[in-house]
Amino acid sequence: MHKPYTFLSIPILMSFLASCAGNVAAEANEIPPTNTPEKVQSTATPEVVPQDPPATCLITVPQDPPFTPPAPYDALGFEGDFWYGSNSLWTAVPQSGTWRGLPLNSGGYTQKVFWWRDGYVWNEEPEPNLIVTGERLDAKAPPLKASKATNAYASDIGSAMLVGVDIPTAGCWKITGRYNDEAELSFVVWVAQ
Repeated sequence: MHKPYTFLSIPILMSFLASCAGNVAAEANEIPPTNTPEKVQSTATPEVVPQDPPATCLITVPQDPPFTPPAPYDALGFEGDFWYGSNSLWTAVPQSGTWRGLPLNSGGYTQKVFWWRDGYVWNEEPEPNLIVTGERLDAKAPPLKASKATNAYASDIGSAMLVGVDIPTAGCWKITGRYNDEAELSFVVWVAQ
């Protein structure tokens, strides 16, 4: 069973983000550590969908030839994921095409999405001008809600942009990231319980 982004497990991610915030504050004296938000129990009844994407959900697959990011990112990678995009904007997409087992809260299914671009430096642009949107493709649903982009850095991810999303329902979702007016990238993923 594929876990949603191994590095995005919520308890591990929150611990990672808290330590990153502390490291950033210690290193740059610009960004203070933040408290981890409390989990909100969902009052919504989750929609029942298949665990694997149906043929009607055209999940994103690796490019042909596969995209390889520029150095030093070419040496990084995440188990169960592949790089997708271009030097202008890329992300890591699950090989299975599925985000499964995401926490469900009052806003929907929560996921953290890392984005990269050639030349992005986390401590020079702590609040990157990255806007993330999303729409369900297989049924009517409210659009996903995305946090304001922030910076992230660690030796295993390099200099990255991070956005938290709440996906209101399970199903087939197209996620789009836009950086300034310079780059846009979309991918399709299946969200299951």
